[in-house]
Amino acid sequence: MTDQAALLNQLRIEREEPRPAQPGTRRAVLVVGAAALGLAAIAFAAMRFADTPAAQQSAGVAAAEESAPPTSPSSAAAPVASILDASGYVVARRQATVSAKITGKVVALLIEEGQRVEAGEIIARLDDANARAQAAQAAAQVEQQRANLAAARVAFENAGPTFNRNREQFASAFISAQVFDEAKASYDAAQASLDVATRALAVAEASLAVMQRNLDDTVVRAPFGGIVTVKAAQEGEMVSPISAGGGFTRTGIGTVVDMESLEVEVDVSENFISRVRAEQLVAITLNAYPDRRLPGHVVAIIPTADRAKATVRVRVGFDQRDPDVLPEMGARVAFLAD
Repeated sequence: MTDQAALLNQLRIEREEPRPAQPGTRRAVLVVGAAALGLAAIAFAAMRFADTPAAQQSAGVAAAEESAPPTSPSSAAAPVASILDASGYVVARRQATVSAKITGKVVALLIEEGQRVEAGEIIARLDDANARAQAAQAAAQVEQQRANLAAARVAFENAGPTFNRNREQFASAFISAQVFDEAKASYDAAQASLDVATRALAVAEASLAVMQRNLDDTVVRAPFGGIVTVKAAQEGEMVSPISAGGGFTRTGIGTVVDMESLEVEVDVSENFISRVRAEQLVAITLNAYPDRRLPGHVVAIIPTADRAKATVRVRVGFDQRDPDVLPEMGARVAFLAD
């Protein structure tokens, strides 16, 4: 047993006991590891950002700036800051729902939505059978009164010499006073008949003008140039400017909008209305085209406030006509600083 123990002691490997790590050494290892992990994360994020559209757009802008010729400081335009933003809608200052001046049935409708019309252009025709008959009757009455006037003029011209002769004879005492009085009464009656016939002809001509105007009112024309946005009536329907007639009569034929009169109306809080002035430059952004900024200016500040909303209405005009701007579109206006 003693020999075996001696042999086992000879085969044992002597190892040194590990010394405890110093606190400074462990902290250094941790810092180096954290730095390595941070560098790896930054490299991974850079690789991901290089493939994004924003990185490509930034690269394109940088390349364009490098290739663009240098500009002088005087030619470079500094961006103008917005001092106030407000929301509103595009409205038309000239917009009309066209209707007939008389009640009648539509026999021809010459407009469609989106059609361009000019001022005075015929857009509809009403049934003019009754108006034509009334105009013809008035014209016949005018001719009748002209004939009556001619007869009255002949009678007056014939009564003149007779009255003059009787007056001379009465002065020479060849006729009695009674005969002279009868001659004078006939002359006065002829003159009165001539005056009545003249006035009757004037009345008949005025009546003819009224009937002719009613006939002209059966033709509906555009009050100004613009675009037809609403087609309210159809051929065969009754239209009336007075009332809807229980739902079976239209009050309008169509709506015409002058696209040249489009502007934006916004409500500005009365707390910030002092920042707005007439002719102030603005930038208009439509909700339909959020990536476009249209130049404009303040047309007018309506001199009254809305008590319920504590706002003041401001009219904003476009500096340039844009065919994409349509009535009732939502818009946002940025009031620019000087």
